[in-house]
Amino acid sequence: MRIAFFEVHDWETAHLREGLADHQISFHSGKAQEADGTALQDVEILSVFIYSRVDGRLLESLPRLRLIATRSTGYDHIDLKTCRGRSVEVAYVPSYGENTVAEHTFALILSLSRHIHKSYVRVSQGNFSREGLTGFDLKGKTLGVIGAGRIGLHIIKIARGFGMEVLACDVRQDSFLAELLNFRYVPVEYLLANSDIITLHMPYLPSTHHFLNAERMALLRKGTLLINTARGGLVDTEALLKALENGTLAGAGLDVLEGEQYISEEQEMLRSGQPIEALQQIVRDQILLRRENVVFTPHNAFNSREALLRILDVTVDNIQGFLNGSPINLVG
Repeated sequence: MRIAFFEVHDWETAHLREGLADHQISFHSGKAQEADGTALQDVEILSVFIYSRVDGRLLESLPRLRLIATRSTGYDHIDLKTCRGRSVEVAYVPSYGENTVAEHTFALILSLSRHIHKSYVRVSQGNFSREGLTGFDLKGKTLGVIGAGRIGLHIIKIARGFGMEVLACDVRQDSFLAELLNFRYVPVEYLLANSDIITLHMPYLPSTHHFLNAERMALLRKGTLLINTARGGLVDTEALLKALENGTLAGAGLDVLEGEQYISEEQEMLRSGQPIEALQQIVRDQILLRRENVVFTPHNAFNSREALLRILDVTVDNIQGFLNGSPINLVG
């Protein structure tokens, strides 16, 4: 079986070769859409990460493709409709780093609550003044968790360890866990209006696009913190900028941005004729990243050694299961 992996690092190749020893494997550090189309014609299984856009154009260059194994939980970078039309299955990694993402979420929270990012910059410039760096305790504050699935529940456990009160909102509610972990399920409007810090852990779907929009931002307490380690498209960037400007939000900790796929390709996009909406999003993102009260990491919440190994293991299992006639973790 011919398998092509894109967006892989050198250290990952040995692990993947060991797990798929009986197959012809090619490894590519770049994105799938950057590959020479003729080199893809014999590929039967394609494995990508989130920056490879698997659209109709790419699928046309893969006539023998049977499976796409994305090494991610999200799969909005894959044209599922076209895949179905071509009888191409899509497998994903439903769970790999609940604790990993939860830990990163609290790194962002603490960076904002204790001004760690500002302190680092100030000290690196030889300025040891504490003026303007007074933070606040997490103990006694209310954390609003939107999306209380695997990651959200780890967030709740950590928050309780800090002595925080926790409100949660999810389409699926587990009363036993709510009692065990001592948190409350509430409507999203109540959560937004009564939380000191809000963190997003929900999937990005057409129905959740701009979930946090201007209307919902208006419900927030003045001085709220927003954390997003889920997907950038959950938040309306224009509304986010306005909330940061007028003080509704005291700060934002972001591991993801709306339109983040454009940032790494910014120069190329400016040279080529791109839709005005994409260029406008680049401008909004650049304004956002330059704000002093925004902490941003480059979609890095998943990026621990342990989590990466789990992603590779699940991906190998997904491929082997498909080849053995017992597919697992297929996108519905």
